[in-house]
Amino acid sequence: MESSAAAAPATQTCYRHPGRATAVSCSSCGRPICPECMTPTPVGMRCPECSRQRTQVRTLQSTSTEPRVTVGLIILCAVTFLATSGLSGGSGSLWNELFLDGPDVHLGHDYWRLVTAGFLHAGPLHILFNMYLLWILGQMLEPALGSARFALLYFTALLWGSFGALVVEPTTATVGASGAVFGLMGAAAVEMRARGINPLQTGIGALIILNLGLSFVLSNISVGGHIGGLVGGALVGAVYVVAERRGQPALAWAGGLALAAAAVAGALVAAGGTGL
Repeated sequence: MESSAAAAPATQTCYRHPGRATAVSCSSCGRPICPECMTPTPVGMRCPECSRQRTQVRTLQSTSTEPRVTVGLIILCAVTFLATSGLSGGSGSLWNELFLDGPDVHLGHDYWRLVTAGFLHAGPLHILFNMYLLWILGQMLEPALGSARFALLYFTALLWGSFGALVVEPTTATVGASGAVFGLMGAAAVEMRARGINPLQTGIGALIILNLGLSFVLSNISVGGHIGGLVGGALVGAVYVVAERRGQPALAWAGGLALAAAAVAGALVAAGGTGL
């Protein structure tokens, strides 16, 4: 597959906004488009007209790009929250078996905690905020990446969030989908940059800056988890961009899985460094 957004001369301007120079063209009709006119699709950026044409015809291929993984993740987080929060007879003992901390991973060999902690939440506001962001970002990324690659991105970012949390606070109990959500923001920013869009001029850039700022201001926030997830998601996003430009879909899978394995290895080393 070729790069989905064809490069255009820097002197070209958006066909809808003649005063805006752009180097990105619609992957369908080839007309130059500015960031405001770009619509992400599974085959690259499209202009508003071509994007509407794509969505008017629903085929088996188009329905496969519905954000099903996103919905499934939200449901799984909600069910886990109910089962562990004390609501509806939730179990506190189950919570104790699922949260992330270095001693349990290192001494207890509870390696599943690297993943399960990402489905626990400390309260209603915690889960509502994370699920809102997951829904917004999932609607943007899953149709463009495809459900399978989106799932790989999400879980790799989650693992990098666990890695970061154990590096910064290895003995502190950590929960939440924030690391994975930060990873989605990081991947979105990398994808935008690859398409010639400045993430800082979009809602994604503001979202990253705001949430990073809150990570350092608010108490009981896993700074390491947030930064780790952001880095992991950005790395996966970069691998996806390279794979697309080279026309090597297998590279996206190999790179994503390698990054997931690196996060697990790093997390185990960080957990082992607790000295307990």
